[in-house]
Amino acid sequence: MISRVPAGTSLESAFPAAMLSAVGTKESWRKEVHRPATSTHKWWAKRLGTVFRGIIASAVTAADEDAAVAYQSPLDLAGAVVLDPFSGSGVTGVEVLKLGGRPVCFDINPVATLVERQAMQPWSFEDLATAYEVVERACREEVDRLHRTEDGRAVLYYFWVATVECPECADKVRLFDSPVFSRNAYPKRVPRAQIVCPECLAVKTSRYDFESETCPNGHEITQRGAARGQSATCSQGHAFKVLRALDDSIPVYEMYAKMVANRDGSKVYESITDWDRDLYDECVELLAGLPADAVLPAGDLAPGNNTDQALKWNFRQWRDFFNARQMVSLSLIATAIRDLPGLAPEREALAALFSGTLEFNNLFTSFKGEGTGAVRHMFSHHILKPERTPLEAHPWGTPQSSGSFSTLFKSRLQRAHEYKVKPADLVARGSAVERVTGLAQSLAATVFDSWEAFARAEGQAAYVATKNSADTDLPDGSVDLVVTDPPYMDNVYYAELADFFHAWLQGMRPHGGYAKTTTTRAPGEVQNADPAEFGKAIEAVWAECARVLKPGGILAFTFHQARITGWIQVIESLRRAGFVVTAVQPVKGEMTTSVVKAGAREPSNLDSVVVCRRAVDGATNPNRTLDEARETARNELARLRDAGVEVGAGDIRSVVRGTVLANLASAGRDLDDEVAEIVDEFVTETIDELASTAPTTQDREPALF
Repeated sequence: MISRVPAGTSLESAFPAAMLSAVGTKESWRKEVHRPATSTHKWWAKRLGTVFRGIIASAVTAADEDAAVAYQSPLDLAGAVVLDPFSGSGVTGVEVLKLGGRPVCFDINPVATLVERQAMQPWSFEDLATAYEVVERACREEVDRLHRTEDGRAVLYYFWVATVECPECADKVRLFDSPVFSRNAYPKRVPRAQIVCPECLAVKTSRYDFESETCPNGHEITQRGAARGQSATCSQGHAFKVLRALDDSIPVYEMYAKMVANRDGSKVYESITDWDRDLYDECVELLAGLPADAVLPAGDLAPGNNTDQALKWNFRQWRDFFNARQMVSLSLIATAIRDLPGLAPEREALAALFSGTLEFNNLFTSFKGEGTGAVRHMFSHHILKPERTPLEAHPWGTPQSSGSFSTLFKSRLQRAHEYKVKPADLVARGSAVERVTGLAQSLAATVFDSWEAFARAEGQAAYVATKNSADTDLPDGSVDLVVTDPPYMDNVYYAELADFFHAWLQGMRPHGGYAKTTTTRAPGEVQNADPAEFGKAIEAVWAECARVLKPGGILAFTFHQARITGWIQVIESLRRAGFVVTAVQPVKGEMTTSVVKAGAREPSNLDSVVVCRRAVDGATNPNRTLDEARETARNELARLRDAGVEVGAGDIRSVVRGTVLANLASAGRDLDDEVAEIVDEFVTETIDELASTAPTTQDREPALF
């Protein structure tokens, strides 16, 4: 059977990159608002739904037709089967369902599979609310009791500080880098701040930029704390490395303040009292007395790129990431969800919601300050970074809480349900981007875990499974289109981070197919710091894609990579798997200010959409020479830049590398070190050319947002 993909597509020759970059930019600032179905739980490097809708629409639109019009219309894929072999949070699957297609979504990580299932399957909101109330009745009263003051007011947040003993004199050192523990997000407008005395832990109100203060007990407070980077200094003047002082143990944490909700709705900061300490001591006893079948985190941390920092601080088990009160409270909620009868989608949704709540309730979170969401979640740096001054939030929460089970129920599950019933899309209207409905089908897929069941199904269906995409049960020639976003070659290792959630989920069994393994790390993972190993692993997936594609089908994926070795391995792996690159289209990627991008030497704003067809179908690279390939890349980048899209040196480097390497591979050239030097000469020339031809402000076309 021939693919529904046209012989020549807009994706290859007339991709509406400027329009998609404009709508993608708006989505990137609030993904959870514009694409809430895929935002019920944390996943890393989540792609933009607007861009993927554009890729899919362009892939089924003939080259002589307008893909921008197709994007903004209620396009019908008429049941076309679309495979995503690295499906992550389910962005491809959601967009395919909205356009009337049949998605097949595989990810090797069970946490990703859980997130995807929430994005695609429907919930009865009445049943969801009822299940939520059952959980609330089972545990809220006790969780509330463990987060209260002596006079019965709710404690929203407890503030803690890590302490170590000075290796020289055994003096206790509180690892404050500053006594200012709460200030406004805009301190120059609102200078009021809360400070703590590092000596006696008394709390008082001051300014964020104070020079010197005296605490209620007469101690002098200055701006400088005991900790500076990896070092600290005790009160006797001994300087030492914090890791040396830990002496093979995790830090000892000490409560020093709390934020309390008054009965009139106001909030106040108060010092810790003996009542607070006794209540926490009770939590230690409660934890020891939990039933043997209570849900608690299981498993040890294994060495890895994203776990090594926690291991250096001697966090060895996942349960080390929580204090006693957090463990008791979270266990009560998790156990109540686990004990809900049956395996209904609504129970599964609450399990996923609980897992998402963990991100904001552990010893690796911190306080963001006033005037913003209070809790800085643990993955803000995409690594497991220990906090010297962690924040302990109320995990069930109140209407004034941030990152709690109850508030996330409304902001994540309720919002996702409303979106699934009536999806909205971002479209360009003149110089503005508007949110419109009526361009998409509702999300109400029956989720299957085998091809056989999926192929027989009628109505809206999705095949979603935890699977190594190099080895699937899909028949030859069964897929019209492959659209995906492969993982980074290096940098963020998803399984190492996802194990934090899995440590709890494995005891909750969210759905019948959830993995029973002790870790989400698995053989066949594509991510690898060794370029050759990365190339081998991703080649195996591309080869499977080539096998299951129908004649005339397309493989399209988004990619950006700072190292040329990553591009070489991707292009070489495609060639070995039997693919020819027919286009490389630059388009808006993640939010430019994401932590990973902002920390890069050359932050990137764009992804490359790499479009491929099978060599056995007669595919050829459209560029006849290297110079033509470079000119193609330069022109595409210039069009985006002239339309008001930010194009940086890192973007130019990535797009030119991909385009030129694809041309060389199609000509049979080995992509060796000599080729890498030639390619980067082209890169330098293109960067210089685009800089010299940059339009002035008055010449630039306005961006569509």
